[in-house]
Amino acid sequence: MNVSKKNQEKFQNRRVLNSYFSVIISITFVLFLLGILGLFVLNYRSITSHFKEQIAMNVYLKNNAKEIEITQLQKKILLNPATKKLNYISKEEAAKSYVSEIGEDFINFLGYNPLLDVIDVFFNASYVNNQTLSSTKIDIESFDFVDEVVYDKPLLELLEVNIRKITFGLLFFTLFFVIIALLLINSSIRLSIFSKRFIIKTMQLVGAKKSFIRKPFILNNMLLGFISSLISLGALSYLIFEIDRQFPELKIFNQTNELVIIYLIVMMFGIIISGLSTFFATQRYLNLKTNTNY
Repeated sequence: MNVSKKNQEKFQNRRVLNSYFSVIISITFVLFLLGILGLFVLNYRSITSHFKEQIAMNVYLKNNAKEIEITQLQKKILLNPATKKLNYISKEEAAKSYVSEIGEDFINFLGYNPLLDVIDVFFNASYVNNQTLSSTKIDIESFDFVDEVVYDKPLLELLEVNIRKITFGLLFFTLFFVIIALLLINSSIRLSIFSKRFIIKTMQLVGAKKSFIRKPFILNNMLLGFISSLISLGALSYLIFEIDRQFPELKIFNQTNELVIIYLIVMMFGIIISGLSTFFATQRYLNLKTNTNY
């Protein structure tokens, strides 16, 4: 009799451990994917910023432009909050670079240097749009010693259109994934609570209040959500380390605030959703009639 009772207890304990394990696995998997999605969103912004900041505005200067005028223009451009950096290339430097590219000395052939001094202006990503660049272009062209100001307008328009499309697609995918994550976590916890439905009903029959019955289940599953979030964040940290090692140009570890936000979201998501799912799952069985449990 004692042996049979011990076997039943072992079986029951194993069943409880298996239910806990399945909940931890499902929540960890979902949180890990959520972290990856957050990491992608974070780096998507940095990638698009990188491409925007590669678009240069070329300011060509007339041959009669004085050195002091060029210096003053550079200072004025740098004072603009939209400006990230600028490069001044003299026509002599441009000629040397062009000769090395084509492999022929075109200056000896023409007898003079047809190139102009140029200032390449690069802008901060948030200011890279047609309105800002067009306004800056008009402002710079007002100087008498400026010959021409050009930038790749078609490329900028194409970049803006594609970024807009990808952003909407990313928002839709993020919302879709969050809904799937909620369903998966909720399903795992409901299965876990289902195995304890008779315990819930027994406690209710002996007079325990609903809040008293719910509390240990909620706290227990919130703890499982916390453990799952720690495991998923550990795996995510390893992934971030590998990505940074393979692609150092992304500078992931320089984005400290964003990474902290992702970590907090993953952890809070695991804990809060586990608690809410447990609340609704236990509430369902608390409201069922005794015969319905069978």
